[in-house]
Amino acid sequence: MKLRSEDSQNHLSIADINTKILYLMHIHDSAFPIGTYTHSFGMETYIQEDKIRTKEDLFTFCLIYMKENIGFTDGIFVKLAYEKLLAGEWSELLNLEKLCHASKNAEETREASMMIGKQFIKAIIPVSHSPSLEKWQSEIYVKSHFPIVYTLYTYDMGFDLYTTILTYIYSSVVSLVHNAVRAIPLGQKAGIEVIHRLITEMDHVTKQILTRDLAQVSNHTFGLEIASMKHKFLQARLFIS
Repeated sequence: MKLRSEDSQNHLSIADINTKILYLMHIHDSAFPIGTYTHSFGMETYIQEDKIRTKEDLFTFCLIYMKENIGFTDGIFVKLAYEKLLAGEWSELLNLEKLCHASKNAEETREASMMIGKQFIKAIIPVSHSPSLEKWQSEIYVKSHFPIVYTLYTYDMGFDLYTTILTYIYSSVVSLVHNAVRAIPLGQKAGIEVIHRLITEMDHVTKQILTRDLAQVSNHTFGLEIASMKHKFLQARLFIS
């Protein structure tokens, strides 16, 4: 993993880098209590409508979710939040939070993003020194969308922009795969195979996001938004969203 360039604030030794990677791995563990494994972001609707039934269906869904949803919404907000932190433009972070909120058309999607963000802060603050997260908690805690607070943490940990975006995508997509393994259901082997195939695509999407700016934010995954809106009307649900 890369870290921020030498003109940035943090200059970490190899030992520091290795330790910080472990902390980053820790927050992506399924046992880390931020709630990503209780949300499907509309995927459960597709499963119950028999649109996601096989390993190939799941791969295709996650690929589209990553390229067309994260790639044009949350991924760009992660990038911009990091750049505002680097420039010391704290007030602009608050504007990004509002734009991130407005970009989510479905109520369940908005609520899920904020629930995960708030739980992330609650889980991280007691165990990690993150000045940006602590400041955020004191000023804007009521609305805490996950892309923004995740970036605050990885920035304070000294990770570079590429790694921040890449691991955000990994966190978002892998939790969907694990949820699908339970809901379809699929075997664990199928889930592992889907994640393995998606890793190269995660790198491609990250590099695309690095070229994008606020003008390219576009919530054009209408099917996913409709699936999220329909989710609360399902007769039986495993997930909150």
